[in-house]
Amino acid sequence: MKVNAITIRAGNILDYNDKLWVVLKSDINQPGKGAAVIQVEMRDIASGNKTNVRFRTQEVVERVRVDEVEYQFLFADGDDFTFMNNNTYEQIIISKEMIGDAAVYLQDGMMVMVKIHEGKPLGVELPTQVTMKIVEADPVVKGQTASSSYKPAMLENGVRILVPPHIEAGTKIVVKTADNSYVERAKD
Repeated sequence: MKVNAITIRAGNILDYNDKLWVVLKSDINQPGKGAAVIQVEMRDIASGNKTNVRFRTQEVVERVRVDEVEYQFLFADGDDFTFMNNNTYEQIIISKEMIGDAAVYLQDGMMVMVKIHEGKPLGVELPTQVTMKIVEADPVVKGQTASSSYKPAMLENGVRILVPPHIEAGTKIVVKTADNSYVERAKD
């Protein structure tokens, strides 16, 4: 399906130079002079090679139609992750490289959307938010105001994150998987 480049988002599959590419990042740049462009970082699905391409925002690109099927995360074995379709009980193995940085948020039993094109998995879309436990949090510095300051903390999966001063070790919080940002304290 042909779309304007400005609609490209992370996770989209593009047909570019007769190859299938998965979009890892997309940033719109508006220089002081001239037309806006979109900078796209993408990975070749077949070879795993990465590239950066700049498109004009009105340029037309070919987005590949993919099926999204819900799978349940079962377990990790090194850099390979095993998922199961709860309807057919079919299991598939997807590499950590294909999942990307969000792989650290996979939890036992988590439901994810697997993008499939012609029977082959192309990528995994995790929930936008997950609940994680804080295992380590820096103490509050006196004089900081709660509205403007955040302190470093460590999640149970080893990811460092900035949280408000009132969050302590042992607290469960909601985290955005896309950018590792604090959303809110989790409701018990």
